[in-house]
Amino acid sequence: MKSSSLFRLLCVACLAFASAAGWAAAPQDNVDVHYKDPQHFTEAKRSSGVHLIKADEYLEPLRAYIVQRASRMLAPGQRLDIEVTDVDRAGEYEPWRGPRFDDVRVIKDLYPPRIDLNFTLYSADGKVLREGQRKLRDPAFLSHGFGSDQDPLRYEKSLIDSWLRKGAGKL
Repeated sequence: MKSSSLFRLLCVACLAFASAAGWAAAPQDNVDVHYKDPQHFTEAKRSSGVHLIKADEYLEPLRAYIVQRASRMLAPGQRLDIEVTDVDRAGEYEPWRGPRFDDVRVIKDLYPPRIDLNFTLYSADGKVLREGQRKLRDPAFLSHGFGSDQDPLRYEKSLIDSWLRKGAGKL
């Protein structure tokens, strides 16, 4: 009896978790993120030869992250449009280190992450509440203690989180 009760409890917990995960993964239609001329982004200009980076490898995950995080900050009915105008990811390839380091992105405070964007925040009735341009920078990005975080976009995501936290009332 005890094992069947435990099994039922585990099943209920799994169903509850699956339901919550499905809710969290629901598409957010109150935030629109698009990229203006991504082929001209600083990151794209540095991407060539052995350092060729496919834009979708970082732009699509970054877009999804911005949508997910920003949608949590909005009041019911509000809508946020974001146009990203430049991305320069943290770190650089240092070709003088030799061919063994061709695919190694060196992270130093000399190479901080940068994201430039324009935004417009709309009220539930479609009126513009706020709009502006932001140049997201964090010269102290290495001092935040990311530890063993292996997310290749952790520094850029931190820029977005910081902007959203600071701008919760004013973006």
